[in-house]
Amino acid sequence: MLKRLFPHPWLTVVLLGCWLLLMNDVSPGNLLLGAVLGTVISFCVGKGLWLQPVRFGRPWLLVRLFGHVLIDIVVANVEVALLVLGPTKRLRPAFIDVPLDSTHEIALTMLISIVSLSPGTLCAELSDDRTRLIVHVLDLDDEAALVALIKSRYEAPLMEIFAC
Repeated sequence: MLKRLFPHPWLTVVLLGCWLLLMNDVSPGNLLLGAVLGTVISFCVGKGLWLQPVRFGRPWLLVRLFGHVLIDIVVANVEVALLVLGPTKRLRPAFIDVPLDSTHEIALTMLISIVSLSPGTLCAELSDDRTRLIVHVLDLDDEAALVALIKSRYEAPLMEIFAC
């Protein structure tokens, strides 16, 4: 009975939290409206708009991946700052093609987010068949090394985390 009323209880709670943050008010009316909206949206999502079921293979790797991403963002910030403050003739912008092994929606979404969050790189396009990712790089030194880095440092752990 409870599962039919709240098909995705965590989604309802997250949506309620987002609503309260957007409204910047925790009054009873906002709590009720946020709970109703969260329930209705999660009910609609439960009727077929949901992505593939999420299966975790090794979820503890998420902590290690998060650490790698934080370190990479800090290092990339320093590198981009040095590049931007120096002569712009040194910049070698390029688009690279990253072949993908994963087709899991959430793993691909996280990979695209990680690459785009790192300063100096931006995901420009995901192919229609989801087999390659086109990434814009601010300063490309070695294409093969960057592709290998993205695949080994980000895609491989995501595939292990989401058991794909």
